[in-house]
Amino acid sequence: MRVAAIDCGTNSIRLLIADISDGRLTEVSRRMEIVRLGEGVDRTGRLSDAALARTKKALLAYASEIADSHVESIRMCATSASRDASNAQEFRDMVRGVLGVDPEVITGDEEARLSFTGAVAGLSAQPPYLIVDIGGGSTEFVTGDAGVDHAISVDIGCVRMTERHLHADPPATAEIEAATRDIMDAVDRALAAVPGRSASTLVGLAGTVTTVTALALDLPEYDADRIHHAKVSYDAVAKVTGELLDMTLEQRRALPVMHPGRADVIGAGALILRIVMERSGRPFLIASEHDILDGIAYSQA
Repeated sequence: MRVAAIDCGTNSIRLLIADISDGRLTEVSRRMEIVRLGEGVDRTGRLSDAALARTKKALLAYASEIADSHVESIRMCATSASRDASNAQEFRDMVRGVLGVDPEVITGDEEARLSFTGAVAGLSAQPPYLIVDIGGGSTEFVTGDAGVDHAISVDIGCVRMTERHLHADPPATAEIEAATRDIMDAVDRALAAVPGRSASTLVGLAGTVTTVTALALDLPEYDADRIHHAKVSYDAVAKVTGELLDMTLEQRRALPVMHPGRADVIGAGALILRIVMERSGRPFLIASEHDILDGIAYSQA
């Protein structure tokens, strides 16, 4: 069965077209566009016209590829930004007009289940797992062995923390300290709600984690195959985080593994990752290129 999965978050919108057979996923196509749908939502409470236009442009391209691929089923899930916005109905109407299906604004429990399914498929590591998905507006913490046991979402994400705290270029010491306090409070609250400190393996998901991993591995270009299931130490993450926060935006954009749409928020994302590892006591993480998007695909089989 050929399916299309779309994950629309605060920062990016992603497409996976895959064949699902006998519980196995075979990737046909994987796409990602930075549309910054949640730009300014923390401040204004609404999705901007420009952000909706960027998202519609990406969806139109995805809809064309889906049609050409003869997909049998489409599922689109929308997370943080579309939950928070006062004009969320405008977003839903736009999606239905382009794709012919409604975006599902999924619950935290469903988001956790889909992320867990995508992250652990094909993973050879010691359970129980602490799955951490760092998004643009929020970060999800999920623990479990064969399935989800506990989950919580907290409102720290790379876009939200950048807009709230990191305004100078490069960020000022006082701004980094304020962001650190904000992130630390949220991470400690999350780890009190889920038994993350007792997990055997930390698995990191999404673009912040994979970009930091690429930098830690000193890759000459972004290479998803080398990043997927790479093991990265806390010391390496801390080093990369410090370097990113010391750089100007122009310097971050010049890094060969950096997506240009991620350069302005990667410092905050890396800071979240470093603090998660620090507060959970994890000496290393396993990076995963597979996440909620893969879970959305599996859910249609």
